[in-house]
Parts: sequence; C-alpha cells; structure tokens
Amino acid sequence: MATDIQPEIQPELPFVSQTASKQEDDEGGRMSFFEHLVELRKRLINSALAIGVGMMIGVAVSNKVFGYMARPMLAALRAAHFEDKLVYTSPTGAISLLINLGLYLGIVIASPVVLYQVWMFIAPGLYRHERRAMSAFVFSSLVLFLCGIAFGYYVSLPYILKFLIGFQGPFKPLISINEYFDLILVILLGLGLMFELPVLIFCLSLFGIVTPRFLWKNIRYAVLVITLLAAIVTPTPDATTMVLFMGVLLGLYFIGIGVSYMVVRKREKRLADESGAS
Repeated sequence: MATDIQPEIQPELPFVSQTASKQEDDEGGRMSFFEHLVELRKRLINSALAIGVGMMIGVAVSNKVFGYMARPMLAALRAAHFEDKLVYTSPTGAISLLINLGLYLGIVIASPVVLYQVWMFIAPGLYRHERRAMSAFVFSSLVLFLCGIAFGYYVSLPYILKFLIGFQGPFKPLISINEYFDLILVILLGLGLMFELPVLIFCLSLFGIVTPRFLWKNIRYAVLVITLLAAIVTPTPDATTMVLFMGVLLGLYFIGIGVSYMVVRKREKRLADESGAS
C-alpha cells in the first residue's frame, strides 16, 4: 500500500538571530576578575608608553610652543607701552619651564591614546550598541578639550592679561616666565577640562545615572555650582571675566542636556523595538 510521505517542515524561528545576537552581547560582556586585571595592566602599560613618547616630543618642541604661548603677554605689554620682554629669576628657571611645558604637552599629545585605552577597558562590560559610541566618545573628548584651550587662548587670555596689565599705577611690570606659565596653565587647562562637561554628561546618561529631566529639574543647583566654580577658577577679581566663565559653563551645561536627551531617546527607542519584537 503506497503512502504519501510528506516532508517534515521545521517551524520558522524569526527571532533566533536576535536572541543569538543578544546572547553574544551578554557573553561578550562577561570577564573574570583575573581577565580584568590582565586587561587593566595592558591598558595602563599602553597609556604609560603613549605618555612617555608624547613627553619626549613635547620637550623637543616646548621652546617653540612657549614662544607662541608668550604672544598674548607680549601684546598686552606693548599695548600698555611697556617693554615686551619676559624674564626668569633663577638659573634653572628657563630649563625647568621648558621641561614642565614638555611634560604637559606630552599628556595632551597622548590624550587620544589614553582615552582610547580607557574606553577599551570599559567596553567589554557594555553591549554592542554601546560600544559603537567609542569613536564618537574619543573624538568628541579631544575636540572639546582643544576647543576649550582655543577659547582660553584667543578669547579669555587676551582680555585677562589686558585687565591685569591695566593696573599700572607707579609700578613697572617684570613678568617672570614661570609665573606667567602658571597663570596660562590655569586658564587653558581649566577651560579645556570645563569643555569636557558635555562628555561627562554623556557618560552619566549612558549608564543611566542622569536624565535630561533630572538635569533640567535641578538647573538651579547647577547654576549655583557653576557660579562657585567660575569664582574659583577666574584668575582676575573683575565681575566681567567671571560672567564670561559662567556663560561658557552654562552653555556647555545646556549642550549636555541635549546630549543626554539624545542618549535617553535612543535607549528608549531600542527598548521599545526589543519589546515589540518579543
């Protein structure tokens, strides 16, 4: 007796690939404690090597860089009808300045590599969609830091030096290169770090620590903290410079709110897609 043999039909599993991908993300984010230590050691060594190479390059070009950094001070002296010269008051003043400047330049030169190493250390604990932000994180951090330094050099520093040199009276300025370097270091690095505020808010939003609603709701406290911070970092006693610093920080805070909104919106959209798919 002949019988019809029907081919066995396997049920379709439309969500197998999504489930496997999710499991792959989960497994990719698991590391043992020993593996974490090995990875941390590797990232620290790479960062130290990058900083060492950057410092050697920085020391080699520090003389030319300080000549460029001295231009706003020399311009302020000429504008006040003083001799446009800087001095050093100890035999080792010049060489110590160039070495210190080279060390700071080395950190700046190595900062992209260091930021990359930091991200590569924390990336295994994140999901795949969060790892995609690596290039944007490193690039935006570097760009914002350089923007802060540029803002300090081209906008804040000339105004601050003009204000300081303007108090002539019966005195004649004798500007030491070491004291000038300390002043410019506070202004440029301070503003460079301040410009990282949107990146900080991005990281906090990425891990769910803050939300745009939280940032907007507590804006009065943010204004208070920004005012205190501007009063501390402002190198001159005039209110105009302090207001300038405050305005920059407030603008960065509002940019951070926008960044946090985009991060939270993208996360909610992804969760909604996953819920609909399941």
